[in-house]
Amino acid sequence: MFNNRSKSTLFLIEQLIVVAIFAICAVACVRILTTAYFYARDTRDLSHAIIIAENAAESFKATSGDFERTASLIGGRVDNFGGYSAVVVYFDSSWHLVDDPAQRQAYYVLYLISTIREYDISRIQPSNLAVFRQTGEGDLLVSFDVAARRGELLR
Repeated sequence: MFNNRSKSTLFLIEQLIVVAIFAICAVACVRILTTAYFYARDTRDLSHAIIIAENAAESFKATSGDFERTASLIGGRVDNFGGYSAVVVYFDSSWHLVDDPAQRQAYYVLYLISTIREYDISRIQPSNLAVFRQTGEGDLLVSFDVAARRGELLR
């Protein structure tokens, strides 16, 4: 009788060890999967941001640095940031244009901001283009400088 009880106790301990090993492996797998999910999301966002930023830069160059025409081409609006012209475009979490950002649907935002004041008469219109994910403090996805020659519209 004592021998039978000893075998059942050993079996119970063995089963507890197996469950503990399974739990440790499950935690490791969950961590790997969540890390992979966030890497995939960041890669997807970066790819979309680069495509949208390149489209905005090419539109800016094609309109010879005209912010009004650039905004109409890429679906944004013109704003004024302390004397600097800017085009602002809002996107939802699926990278579709958002018409009214006040509805809190905007998840990504593109800024094309002039780096010279509006009254500057130079023939070059330098600007900075940046795309942000609007979470927390706003994660910068992509940023680069772009310039256009004023007064020479491409046809």
